[in-house]
Parts: sequence; C-alpha cells; structure tokens
Amino acid sequence: MDIRKSFKKWSAYQQTVRELNALDTRQLNDLGINRSDIQRIARDHVAAF
Repeated sequence: MDIRKSFKKWSAYQQTVRELNALDTRQLNDLGINRSDIQRIARDHVAAF
C-alpha cells in the first residue's frame, strides 16, 4: 500500500469519527448508532476504499 492511499484512508477515518462525534446522542440514536460504535463504523468505512 502506498503512502498516498494510507493517508487517504487515515484522513477518511478521522473525518468520519469527527463527524459522528459532532452529533448529539439523540441524532446518533435516530441513526441506530451508539457512541461506542463510532470507531468501528469509521474503520468499516475506510475498509471499503
């Protein structure tokens, strides 16, 4: 894996975590997400790259 792809994945992971953490608990519940799931969801998101 080249450095550009690694950086792109890291950046996408960070952005996903940041955006989900910005939501309040009610918004996360509406989406069916618990705060403890945020990092897993972000990892799953970048795995699709």
